[in-house]
Amino acid sequence: MLWGKKPAKEEGKLSGPKEIPGPVQNYLVAERKMDPDLVKLLKAVECKSATGATFNIRVFDNSEAIAKNVQVKDYTSLDECPDLILYEGWFDEGAKQAELEEKKKVNWDTPIFTQAEIQQKIEALREPGSTVFFYMARGIKSGGPLGMGAAVVELNPNYPGKKQKKYIVYTANVTDMQPVGKGDKAFEVDKPKDIARWVKEAHHKRMY
Repeated sequence: MLWGKKPAKEEGKLSGPKEIPGPVQNYLVAERKMDPDLVKLLKAVECKSATGATFNIRVFDNSEAIAKNVQVKDYTSLDECPDLILYEGWFDEGAKQAELEEKKKVNWDTPIFTQAEIQQKIEALREPGSTVFFYMARGIKSGGPLGMGAAVVELNPNYPGKKQKKYIVYTANVTDMQPVGKGDKAFEVDKPKDIARWVKEAHHKRMY
């Protein structure tokens, strides 16, 4: 538990989202065992303490905020969206010290599938209307552990109707690790190999 915390409005000027400060990055890597490349992709909002010696800080994933249609402007923006806060605590830039409490558990160890594994999962769909999804690291959507939403593959319930393809592919935002519905339709195709190739191009280690 964090003691002695004062309301943000009493602690000084608020700043907008920015890269996580060095002492906090070091803390997350050393104490929370987070991937240093991932830590650099997350954002922080902070508020100077009354003494000026330390800062209160909140760490969040901006891609998740975008997926939830939330604009994080400063530290207090997250008062109304506590589910976006990954870590919260304080840091001292001069002393190179930090202490944070985990507020939301996220599984960052997302498996990255090979193209063959993606194809196998698509081919395993049996019931009309059943779906499988894959997190994406590139694209036009947001959220999820890879930052750019998910591709959702559906076994077309109308197949083999007239002019119907076997699979329908959608792209969707991801919140709390799950696609928001099926998302927007991208294309239809009969061959799972074509889908697997397309998914794999954007299914890799997070970059943004």
